[in-house]
Amino acid sequence: MRLPIDPHADRARRAWVACPGCDDARGCGPCEERRNCSEHWRYLIANKGPEVHLQCPNCTHTWTLDTARDRRRGTPG
Repeated sequence: MRLPIDPHADRARRAWVACPGCDDARGCGPCEERRNCSEHWRYLIANKGPEVHLQCPNCTHTWTLDTARDRRRGTPG
């Protein structure tokens, strides 16, 4: 099991996108409207151009999101 990076992550190191691992934001009004939600945020591990590397603090799943194409792909581990 992978541990979340920082349970008190700086707001500048957070992202508000659905986690493809646990889909914990399903049924959440702010998330469904693509607004920032104080409960369902993700760690922004790194970014390079339009690709952002994220981790879910709930299930610790990591993935890459290509914001230019809105494609998600899982990362090993």
